[in-house]
Amino acid sequence: MTVPKDIPDKWFPIVLPLKRKKQKGLNGAKSTKKRTEEERRVRANDREYNEKFQYASNCIMTSKYNIVTFLPVNLFEQFQEVANTYFLFLLILQLIPQISSLSWFTTIVPLALVLSITAVKDATDDYFRHKSDNQVNNRQSQVLIRGSLQNEKWMNVRVGDIIKLENNQFVAADLLLLSSSEPHGLCYIETAELDGESNMKVRQSVSVISALGDPNNLASFDGEVVCEPPNNKLDRFCGTLYWRDKKYTLTNQNMLLRGCVLRNTEACYGLVIFAGPDTKLMQNSGRTKFKRTSIDRLMNTLVLWIFGFLVCMGVILAVGNAVWEREVGSLFQSYLPWDPPVDNFLFSAFLSFWSYVIILNTVVPISLYVSVEVIRLGHSYFINWDQQMFCSQCNTPAEARTTTLNEELGQVEYIFSDKTGTLTQNIMSFNKCSINGKTYGEGTDPLGPQPKRLDFTPFNPLADPNFCFYDDTLLESVKVGDTHTHKFFRLLSLCHTVMSEEKREGELFYKAQSPDEGALVTAARNFGFVFRSRTPGTITTTEMGRPVTYTLLAILDFNNIRKRMSVIVRNPEGRICLYCKGADTVLLERLHPCNQELMNITSDHLNEYAADGLRTLALAYRDLSEDEWEAWSESHRCADKAASCREDRLAAAYEQIEQDMMLLGATAIEDKLQEGVPETIAVLSLANIKIWVLTGDKQETAVNIGYSCKMLTDDMTEVFIISGHTVQSVRQELGRARERMIDLSRTRDGEKEEGMEGGFMENGFKEAQEGDGTGGGGKQLQCPSPSPSAPPPPSNLMDNISGEFALVINGHSLAHALEADMETEFVSTACACKAVICCRVTPLQKAQVVELIKKHKKAVTLAIGDGANDVSMIKSAHIGVGISGQEGIQAVLASDYSFSQFRFLQRLLLVHGRWSYLRMCRFLCYFFYKNFAFTMVHFWFGFFCGFSAQTVYDQYFITLYNIVYTSLPVLAMGIFDQDVPEQRSLEYPKLYEPGQLNLLFNKREFFICIAQGIYTSVVLFFVPCAILSNATQSTGVPLADYQTFAVTTATTLVIVVSVQIALDTGFWTVINHVFVWGSLGLYFTIMFALHSQTLFKIFPNQFHFVGSAQITLLQPVVWLTIALATAICIVPVLAFRFLKVDLKPQLSDTVRHTQLVRQKKRKPVGRSVGGAWRGVGSVSEGRLGARGSRRSGYAFAHQEGFGELITSGKNMRLSSLALANFASRHSSSWIDTLRRKKNSHAHTPPSASGESSPAPSCVSVSVPPLSNSSSVLGGTPDIPIEEDRGATLVQNTQTVAASPTQTPPASAPASEEAAVLTPAAVRAHGGDSPGGWTVTLGTVQEALFGWKTRTTASNSPGPPSVAKETSQIE
Repeated sequence: MTVPKDIPDKWFPIVLPLKRKKQKGLNGAKSTKKRTEEERRVRANDREYNEKFQYASNCIMTSKYNIVTFLPVNLFEQFQEVANTYFLFLLILQLIPQISSLSWFTTIVPLALVLSITAVKDATDDYFRHKSDNQVNNRQSQVLIRGSLQNEKWMNVRVGDIIKLENNQFVAADLLLLSSSEPHGLCYIETAELDGESNMKVRQSVSVISALGDPNNLASFDGEVVCEPPNNKLDRFCGTLYWRDKKYTLTNQNMLLRGCVLRNTEACYGLVIFAGPDTKLMQNSGRTKFKRTSIDRLMNTLVLWIFGFLVCMGVILAVGNAVWEREVGSLFQSYLPWDPPVDNFLFSAFLSFWSYVIILNTVVPISLYVSVEVIRLGHSYFINWDQQMFCSQCNTPAEARTTTLNEELGQVEYIFSDKTGTLTQNIMSFNKCSINGKTYGEGTDPLGPQPKRLDFTPFNPLADPNFCFYDDTLLESVKVGDTHTHKFFRLLSLCHTVMSEEKREGELFYKAQSPDEGALVTAARNFGFVFRSRTPGTITTTEMGRPVTYTLLAILDFNNIRKRMSVIVRNPEGRICLYCKGADTVLLERLHPCNQELMNITSDHLNEYAADGLRTLALAYRDLSEDEWEAWSESHRCADKAASCREDRLAAAYEQIEQDMMLLGATAIEDKLQEGVPETIAVLSLANIKIWVLTGDKQETAVNIGYSCKMLTDDMTEVFIISGHTVQSVRQELGRARERMIDLSRTRDGEKEEGMEGGFMENGFKEAQEGDGTGGGGKQLQCPSPSPSAPPPPSNLMDNISGEFALVINGHSLAHALEADMETEFVSTACACKAVICCRVTPLQKAQVVELIKKHKKAVTLAIGDGANDVSMIKSAHIGVGISGQEGIQAVLASDYSFSQFRFLQRLLLVHGRWSYLRMCRFLCYFFYKNFAFTMVHFWFGFFCGFSAQTVYDQYFITLYNIVYTSLPVLAMGIFDQDVPEQRSLEYPKLYEPGQLNLLFNKREFFICIAQGIYTSVVLFFVPCAILSNATQSTGVPLADYQTFAVTTATTLVIVVSVQIALDTGFWTVINHVFVWGSLGLYFTIMFALHSQTLFKIFPNQFHFVGSAQITLLQPVVWLTIALATAICIVPVLAFRFLKVDLKPQLSDTVRHTQLVRQKKRKPVGRSVGGAWRGVGSVSEGRLGARGSRRSGYAFAHQEGFGELITSGKNMRLSSLALANFASRHSSSWIDTLRRKKNSHAHTPPSASGESSPAPSCVSVSVPPLSNSSSVLGGTPDIPIEEDRGATLVQNTQTVAASPTQTPPASAPASEEAAVLTPAAVRAHGGDSPGGWTVTLGTVQEALFGWKTRTTASNSPGPPSVAKETSQIE
């Protein structure tokens, strides 16, 4: 854990590494002034005293502007954009008449439009920030002022005020708890907004002031608190209370932090210590950052390059002007003198340079930025309108809260996710159990009749109606009075720290400190063992309808080291029994030897439960004699009263009694995942997106959720656990993990080579590994650290790691790993793993992990969470996604995108994100192309007009070209275009990888577009020039005049760019047709209007081209010229694209072509594809056995200390009903090759057989091996795709996640051909003729264009094969 630099050492009694280098900028919620506060002094009920220190008020402000500062600040921000500054400079130039060849309105109108649109968008965003700020600041709070409670807005609360909180209210500021309605000054809080944990926590006031519950007493309270200054440490507070000449130590247990919610407590009073931006919540919230996409940054660079190119062209033409004026222009001085300011050829060249800068500025028109904003806005609306991302349960649609990051959604490489409430619903349910060697709650055959939910009401009127269980054999076992079953549920009803509240007879409300305990006690309640109430010395239950009161002799409390808890009770018959529940890893070691056989059976059940991702606990009991109890009670009493080493002595006493126990069974609790989480994670993994879970939960809980959502699988090569407490131990553990990865990777690669030569070994690594203590899928390796680790291996070596590894690291280890001298080792180790889980991390550490990846991997990051503890992470990532869940809306307010279910992330990235990136890239490529084609004609014309800065086109054509003639078609393409349908985007996740590698728009693609634009400009100028120079009209009048040439060139340009965008458009809508052909028609309409005599008569000085269009376009030779120039421009593009698709197709080409052939070959089948797939999925949903290794599913979200509270009676609040009753009763593809070249930071470890991707090579025995490799079809044009008759169509790769840990059949070949099979090469049952069918790109070409290409049939047996892409991308 990290410590802010501004906290003095004196506030920390333990030694902390204070000299760490910190990530700057993460504490943006602090005031901008440098903090010099070394300690805070707060006096209760004394505002005058506290105001001397100028502490921050409780007002929160996240907005950027106000009415006064909006215009200057917003304009300043906008002119920080290179392009805006560039166009402002051009506008100034155009206002100088000596150099302006164009009217000023050609620049100022679009510039004002851009600034206005952006300003309106910024103002709207800031308005909503103001609105949310006001919503929070105007919440009401009861403040004690002059002896009476008054309602005050949160923003008016001051440090030193005493405020009253009532049940279910949010805490307004960081408070020192003074008193509570609960006994002994206790109160219960929920900290989900802070750390993501929804289980209740206990806080207690200082005993000496806990009696001040009356407002009159509190009004006279004048204690003074001296404490640490504001900081971001959620779990630590150090201070001292001075009152009545005595001082009392204050800790975190006395504090209520802003963001917490008061639960199960009628009311409490607190003293404001930190307010507003000084609260720990705001200290952890992070700074709001202006986020820019990689395309934005690239465009800024390209604009600078284009400006440099523009200057070079201006210099060339200026030099040409100087030479021409000196050699030729001087001959015309007598009748064509220079304008008055010009007196020599050098000055003429200087003015000519600036004139050409103005003329040629359209290489980057201002309309580019307007169009980009419009396209992004359209993409945002598509996200908002997507019905498949709408949650009907909570009536919440997806929302794009920003319009600037849409294309970045198509480039994500790392996802950082919270766990609680994001991956899980945080709802625990009793799922399965094992009692005396028999397992209950087993899933039934999915194809058979589904069981009905059990109705417990006739059997037990006290049952919880919301409890779900389906296995009636367990209920029958209870009813028949099975001894072991009764003992099992009796243990669950007694061994816990749950509090019960019974407001009306039979209506029980359990207040559990952890949701696990609540689920277990509720299960016991429904099966007839109902926990009713408790006192410090008794537990009252109803067993099978009979009230029973047990004497509570002792609670052996839970902690993270013991991993178990026990109770010792005396039943009404006088027998003493110890009941224990805990982790199987620790409890099974403490059983009596006679339990061996039962232990083996139960261990198998525990393995099964753990493999299903359930949270497990083992249960045992021990009967104690009176003598044993008396002897142990005395030793326990001595340990409890020990002055030193009390904790150790108590642990030893607990260890003494918790021996020779008898095993009862085990429980399996499901922490319900959100719908579709495993499928979503599997599909995102196939898209080469790495998912890291950053959670405040404990390690066991996080690891089990990792298994539940299939991030971790039992088939993983190794799971490394980093848990060192010192810098050196963490470094050694990371080093050993890297060495292990390299060794296993080399072993796997060697065996793959052997397998290709003489056979194949399952999963690609040696069986011998399991015998050497290292292997076994899913084995968790607790990294030892006995020897110093070697220096980290080269990054390229770690990048080429093959194999599926996972890393689990604790918060205290992560604090050391984030140090400046160790962060490189941590990044190289973690990024070589398929999955990373960080446990017990603070909100600030979450942000630091994100910043670390941004710094070292140069990858696009996405953070997703639902609580206030995720805000800092969401703000730090390139893209922040908020889940509108049960933990408030702070994460949503800080996010860029929000929706209600994690599964929608799959559609957001693979559909909307990929399409947005594709559309934006195609838009930019075309935009630069059409503008270079338009502008460079002026450059060539300069050599024929004496470098006089004469324009080729009419000035109105120059103004309207980018605003009217070509704007709408490219907007339609940028908003609506798609390469493959949305279903295919989800089926083929590898389609996502070009965005991660930035393949569709980069510097190389930019130069290709520029080259095509320059080539087009050459054709547009020289072809008409060559033909028209010697052409004549039918009357014999020559056509070689300026106006005819201008009209011909302009018309050819508009037609060429319209045909080009028709070729570029991959998905035609009605709007595309209207915009493309309508713009073409609009061009001719406007041109004829501008060249009409009517306008010339009205404005003779403005419209000089009178009649030019009508005369020119009536000449056949002009249309011949237009047709010839168009053909010369377009035919090479057509040929190049055809050959590229034929010889070097992209995966999207293959998918699109395969879909066309499927439609052509489609035949009716016996059942739907979805139904066929569900059948396959049901096979794979069976239990996964552990391959020679055991994994504990233990997870228990419990805290130490509740046992002592219960036995002390401090937390007892007996209702009148309870008092009355007291006396009686859970690839090796080309893209991977290119990825290794990317910035020398490859993000995906390739492998020799396509196993670099995370998914399995096989789904079930009946399905051919699938690969997530995106092999591109058609390495050579004559290699077909064959489909065997028995192949099965996989329509949706979401369902791959149904069994991502299924091991491949032993008979499956390990050849590379099998590994690169894509869904394009498999089809549904009941397919075509027995001989199969052959598809080549030639077939598609024949279907599309009527052209035939040569195909050959593959004779090789075995699975369908796909030709690999062999050419390299430069």
